[in-house]
Amino acid sequence: MISKTYNPKDIEEKWYQYWLDNRFFHSEPDDREPYTIVIPPPNVTGVLHMGHMLNNTIQDVLVRKARMEGKNACWVPGTDHASIATEAKVVSMLKEQGIDKKEIGREKFLEHAWEWTHKYGGIILQQLRKLGASCDWDRTRFTMEPALYDAVIDTFVDLYNKGQIYRGVRMVNWDPQGMTAVSDEEVLMKEVQQKLVYIKYAIQGSAGDFITIATVRPETIMADSAICVNPNDERYKHLHGKKALIPLINREIPIITDEYVTMDFGTGCLKVTPAHDPNDYELGIKHKLPVIDILADNGTLNEKAQILVGMDRFAARKAIVKMLEEAGNLEKTEEYKSNVGYSERTNAVIEPKLSLQWFLKMKELSQPALENVMNDTVQLVPPKFKNMYRSWMENVHDWCISRQLWWGHRIPAFYMKDGTVIVAKNKREALRKAQREHLLFALTEADLTQDEDVLDTWFSSWLWPMSVFIPESQPENSARPKAKQGDVDYYYPTNDLVTAPEILFFWVARMIIAGYEYKGREPFQNVYLTGIVRDKLGRKMSKSLGNSPDPLDLIEQFGADGVRTGMLFSSPAGNDLPYDDKLVEQGRNFCNKIWNAFRLVKGWTVVETTENGQETKDSNALAVEWFSAKLNQAITELQDHFGKFRMSDALQTVYKLIWDDFCSQYLEMIKPGFELPIDRATYDATINFFEQLMALTHPFMPFITEEIWQDIRERKAGDSVCVAPYPTGGPVNEALLADFDLLFDVVTTIRNLRNAKQISPKTELPLAIRTETPDRFNPLEGLIRKMANVSDISYVSEKAEGSSFVIKGDEFFVNIAGEIDVEQEIAALTKELEYTKGFYEATAKKLSNERFVANAKPEVVERERQKLADAEAKMKALQASLAALLQA
Repeated sequence: MISKTYNPKDIEEKWYQYWLDNRFFHSEPDDREPYTIVIPPPNVTGVLHMGHMLNNTIQDVLVRKARMEGKNACWVPGTDHASIATEAKVVSMLKEQGIDKKEIGREKFLEHAWEWTHKYGGIILQQLRKLGASCDWDRTRFTMEPALYDAVIDTFVDLYNKGQIYRGVRMVNWDPQGMTAVSDEEVLMKEVQQKLVYIKYAIQGSAGDFITIATVRPETIMADSAICVNPNDERYKHLHGKKALIPLINREIPIITDEYVTMDFGTGCLKVTPAHDPNDYELGIKHKLPVIDILADNGTLNEKAQILVGMDRFAARKAIVKMLEEAGNLEKTEEYKSNVGYSERTNAVIEPKLSLQWFLKMKELSQPALENVMNDTVQLVPPKFKNMYRSWMENVHDWCISRQLWWGHRIPAFYMKDGTVIVAKNKREALRKAQREHLLFALTEADLTQDEDVLDTWFSSWLWPMSVFIPESQPENSARPKAKQGDVDYYYPTNDLVTAPEILFFWVARMIIAGYEYKGREPFQNVYLTGIVRDKLGRKMSKSLGNSPDPLDLIEQFGADGVRTGMLFSSPAGNDLPYDDKLVEQGRNFCNKIWNAFRLVKGWTVVETTENGQETKDSNALAVEWFSAKLNQAITELQDHFGKFRMSDALQTVYKLIWDDFCSQYLEMIKPGFELPIDRATYDATINFFEQLMALTHPFMPFITEEIWQDIRERKAGDSVCVAPYPTGGPVNEALLADFDLLFDVVTTIRNLRNAKQISPKTELPLAIRTETPDRFNPLEGLIRKMANVSDISYVSEKAEGSSFVIKGDEFFVNIAGEIDVEQEIAALTKELEYTKGFYEATAKKLSNERFVANAKPEVVERERQKLADAEAKMKALQASLAALLQA
């Protein structure tokens, strides 16, 4: 017996365990067409947030549909070691225990990091199960596991040997708190209120003459290499070629010219600090200026600053302003808002810094990745992101791949005592290479020191679509290896990637680059780019803002199916999702609607034939035929939406099919009277429809569809809707659908008339139809009688008594005489007639205005003429209705 109310808690854990027990999510290569998705690996430090919910719901919809279509569906899960985030968490944990990272050393620190990872690293993957994610959990990978670690190191060695990797001093984003370089995508820009400080630099050899610059970073003046002005700026032409003195330290710097300087910003003078600004660095290279780095790695001033040595950069900023004022070099300060980069992981202000790092040359490597996105070998969905992609790839910079951390893939570079670098997979191979290439046969491993840095996390995840299929030996008690030899040949390239636009360049593009470099082809065929989940105010949901609900709390409250559909109701590709609790409420209500409809159907008494007459039998058969056509139409529409990755539209198609067409219309048409039975043929057809509807809905709402599908009919052990055939549809009877559209219009209009006249739905009303095609209505009569509670239907050649309405050229008359208060109806019609007359006269006056007709757009004039004609027709109808009432 199906329960009265739908309770997700009663079924979700049960069915998820059932799917796992039957290994429906597991994939092995066979002769079927593969369908492969690799999960964008969440940080091992992570917990489920709203972005994960949206992203993984979309992936699950795609993979569940493919599985039902008979494809060998393989969704590979896994996590990313997240160097910066994980190291920060472990450092924080140790700090609470009074342990300093540097004091315990690298090996001991890594023991703590691994311990932390084993304890907390699988949380987010467990949470994804609550969502219903149908990942092949046997294939779960981790970017720091041995096989994937080796793949990263091998890639580094290969690219180095090809001359693509080099070591050099370049400007990078430096995190003074994390003490490491970070990538662009790990820098968050925030608008910050700052002080714009106007500083006077004395002109050498000119008593009392000075030049003023405006800067938000007065603490860096000691690193200045020049002052730059625009050559066309008349105010400063007399200073070209002269020198200025840096306040407080009196070091000489040249005054140079360059059109890069904006004349109308600040004072039109730019202090050039090559070591502490990327644009200044480029200007310094162009003008061959010295580079003076005055900041230590931890953000304090070093000896080169000459003053305030050892002071934090922000404390030095305040101190410098005070010193400049005392020295007479401060002209003024102003409030100023500007964007400042913050480290995503530590929230420290990023410092542009020249640093000795490892880099990967990108220009040549990136060409295939650019060409094959532009020619749609790899399709971006939506395609609007192609221009952004092209812009980035055409202006690609060398990739800083080193990080000053301990947790991660350690760079396989080994240094001899004279500084000579040997790149090899491990120290043993490095020793052999040194002995062979440098003829140093007495050299030992003890003479080699490995680079302290690790690789950027993206340098491992760019291999992800390939590396997840690398075989790795497992312990004897393991169920099976995570991957076998030959898996990559079967599953690669993968089919679809679902990810966020903000990592299009930093992850997606790099995966495409790696795919062409190492497999000679694309890593995936389609990239579905989700939007950002935002709150009602348009802000990105985040823990720091406190504006994001806990996804697990939402699942607890609304059920996983309700949350999944709520996330998809308004999330077209590439567009942000304006989240509201009403969306998941709508999802929960949809579950309840399906549940109640199933309870209704399962509660009917079934007999082979009913005694309700031939008209009911014919009406039911016609209703079945109509819904079959409606179902086929929806399946065609669904496939089109899926083919174009219109996931929200696909869900809306299913939603409308079930809520409107099946529940509101079809079940209403075939529902037997109170305590009356239904005939076997109609019931069986309805059960078959329900089964197909659950199959169509399953990718979106896996739990409730499995529960109902299992209860629809007797099932064998191991049966599941998740491996049942996905409905394929058939021909669509367009003529029948058009007839039923007419039927629904008629029924709705009669129901609205009842409401307007306050006539009970139980009161039967006679209907007369004036039409040239009565044969079209004959099959629909039984349904009109049932759904509109019409006593009898007649066909007339002239106007008949009653309220009239016109639908698609046919006129309908509903005789409501005796069911209404005549005087009240006359008053209401008179009031409506007066209003319509006023509207008619106003519209006629507008159209009589020659200036309006001459100047307005033709479509606007035509619209006004149509309004006039409609008003005239309505007045005639109202006048006729009034005349009929007055004669009665």
